Amino acid sequence: MQLLQSVLAALLGVQSESARTRDFSKGRPLHFIIIGVAATVLLVLIFAGIVRLVLSVSGAG
Repeated sequence: MQLLQSVLAALLGVQSESARTRDFSKGRPLHFIIIGVAATVLLVLIFAGIVRLVLSVSGAG
């Protein structure tokens, strides 16, 4: 859970210096890469869904 919180905070650009230091000293890079890629893909899919919804409601889609 802490790994997910760290990745989401970093994705949003609000991660504290102490959390970043902790992550680099204790975390495994592969775990951060996997969670980061998954979070990015999820964010893109959410935005794509919102755009499709707005286009559908407006009659342009």
